[in-house]
Amino acid sequence: METIGLIAGQGRFPTSLARRARSRGVRIVAVALRCLADPALAREVPVCEWVHLGEFGRLLEVLQREGAREVVLAGKVPKGFLWQHRQAVRPDDRALAFLAGLRDRRDDTLLGAVAELLEQEGFRLREQAALAPDLYVTEGPLGRHLPSPRQRGDIRFGWPVAKALGALDVGQTVVVQNRAVLALEAVEGTDAAIRRGCALGEVGACVIKVAKPHQDLRFDVPTVGPETLRCMCEGRAAVLALEAGRTVMLEREATLARADAAGIAVVGIPGEGPAAEPSP
Repeated sequence: METIGLIAGQGRFPTSLARRARSRGVRIVAVALRCLADPALAREVPVCEWVHLGEFGRLLEVLQREGAREVVLAGKVPKGFLWQHRQAVRPDDRALAFLAGLRDRRDDTLLGAVAELLEQEGFRLREQAALAPDLYVTEGPLGRHLPSPRQRGDIRFGWPVAKALGALDVGQTVVVQNRAVLALEAVEGTDAAIRRGCALGEVGACVIKVAKPHQDLRFDVPTVGPETLRCMCEGRAAVLALEAGRTVMLEREATLARADAAGIAVVGIPGEGPAAEPSP
């Protein structure tokens, strides 16, 4: 039986991956980050070891002991966590040396260095959704509702803005209405950006979520799920536009059912952006 290591951060994504891997006969060894990973993960895997963020030596020891030569990173480690939960961050000597060698603390820099460290130890880092490719959204309407012509215009307007934001490694979500940007995602995360943008606009905002132009699908894949839709319902948003083939949707049936009930259009858009409207 194939054994794969799962380094689990915040959110439902790690648990969804573990459940699907188990159904395919893959043995998952989970290393769960304390104060971040969902406790429900432990029920989906035969091995679940809890470590503090920064315990690199302990993390590597668990993976090596369990014979996991391939590893998947899944789940968020919000930047704010480092300041809000300092008691849960316990960097060992290896982690301190790792941080000292970084040129900056951007997401891509941090995650790229983690990947390099794992590979130096003989592990192969796989794409996040390699265990469950069906989690990626497809092109076209994903629910019952379709965007209106005005909303399609908002998607076309906001798409290059979201891509530019991703290229700067700042965020991957924008909130747009009437071809005006209401919110750009930064360190606060997708849900907070949605709340902020919807509070500034009127009923019917458009939420656009994309991958970075040079997205490394081994980590930080853009993800949406029921919580995303809950925030949109609270803010009375009308459209969720997602980059097809590079965005993960968790609990798809529940997420789309919520969108359908609220009258929210959910659409998958190709990476190059939405097509131009035909001339009248």
